[in-house]
Amino acid sequence: MRITIIFLVLILPGLLFAGQLHGIINGKAYHFDRSRNFNEKNWGFGFEYDFERSGNWIPLVTGSTFKDSNNQTSNYLGGGTKYRFMLGAGESSWHLDAGVVAFLMTRKDYNGKKPFFGALPFISVGNEYVAVNATYIPSVSPKFASLMFFQLMIKVVEF
Repeated sequence: MRITIIFLVLILPGLLFAGQLHGIINGKAYHFDRSRNFNEKNWGFGFEYDFERSGNWIPLVTGSTFKDSNNQTSNYLGGGTKYRFMLGAGESSWHLDAGVVAFLMTRKDYNGKKPFFGALPFISVGNEYVAVNATYIPSVSPKFASLMFFQLMIKVVEF
């Protein structure tokens, strides 16, 4: 219930402004500790809403559900900002985004499935229609291993 309220508070005001809604397909993780048998097929789905750009800065909200490294369902909802570096001329050209997102997350094997706060850096490479997102997740305890997490982001609609 709390996650739903936070989602509504974050996303509804944004729909009044120009922006883009993207669908997210979660898919792959790469764990640096190869000796353990982690799930690296992190299938799931989500969204990212990019608010109107201010110069090269793009504020955003994002949320997702996916199978985590222990094959349990994880969910997150958060917001952040990214800085866009254009790699060519024109708005449809390739770009590189670098940013940070702060979020509330639930995991069965962390904090008793109660929401906890986190923040992570990310990069994204793509064009106006599709991008690949990647983030580095450090080990937060001996139980967890550091990893790279990848998503496919597809533009759904522009407001």
